[in-house]
Amino acid sequence: MTTAIAHPPGYHVNIRGHRLWVEEEGQGEPVLLLSGFGPAGSHLTFHPHFSALTDSYRVIYCDLYGRGKSDRPRDLSEITFGGDVADVAELVGNLKTGPVHLYGFSYGGLISQELALSFPQLIRTVTLANTLHSPEMWQLNHANINRELANQYPEGWSRILELRRQGVPSTDPRMQQEFAIAARLVRFFNPDNANLLLSEPGSRNIELYPVFCGADVDFIIGGQLPTIPDFRPRLKSLRAPLLILAGRYDRALYPQLQQQFLEFAPQAHLQIMERSGSFAHIEEPAAVFEALRKFWRVAT
Repeated sequence: MTTAIAHPPGYHVNIRGHRLWVEEEGQGEPVLLLSGFGPAGSHLTFHPHFSALTDSYRVIYCDLYGRGKSDRPRDLSEITFGGDVADVAELVGNLKTGPVHLYGFSYGGLISQELALSFPQLIRTVTLANTLHSPEMWQLNHANINRELANQYPEGWSRILELRRQGVPSTDPRMQQEFAIAARLVRFFNPDNANLLLSEPGSRNIELYPVFCGADVDFIIGGQLPTIPDFRPRLKSLRAPLLILAGRYDRALYPQLQQQFLEFAPQAHLQIMERSGSFAHIEEPAAVFEALRKFWRVAT
């Protein structure tokens, strides 16, 4: 829903020729939150939930280049996965916090994996929350969503297939109107909790989504997505303590898919949130923060 919300104090940081928007609250060991909504969302999904950690931690919110209140390029194709990684690495150095606890949600989890592997000196711990390990998993994410829609929302799926027969790509507004039901049916333990998703002007760069992900991403990934690394062969060398958070009722990135991280990173710990879909920090915030506090305390 669209609503006015209170943000912590924020400021712009000059990074690699453009400005990133950063907000901070709390004191203690630094926690850097990296968001998702595909690659197009701002940090808004973390508000107001992560304020619960500010009694013991310095919580840092960041809008990636071209998202939220950060600068936007004239040409959206300038936004790349590699660029996002380089931006966040330089940001951590500029903040002078020392190593950070990374919390990577969705697309933010992919950035977190590359940061932890390529810049281990910047990272205390890594938490991957309902994220992906490869382009292959991103493609499977959409296949799972489509199967759920076909089974649970057959009337809408019929309209999607008719539009597809007409050659309409999945990021067309007519298609997206039909796919919008997926958040309620696929992403949440309680479908009504989809109403807790916040929105404000600029919180999602709709124009970036088809450029970065491909115009027909709900069926075939494209754009930048195939160039994102497959992290599976490298995860065993990740030195930072690693926590995987999965929602029991995430029907796009099933717990079974999240468990695959353990096959490639046996040093990791998997925690299932029993009354959550994709957005455990919204559906079970107290349980998520209890798990994070325990993980960070033991790991450091």
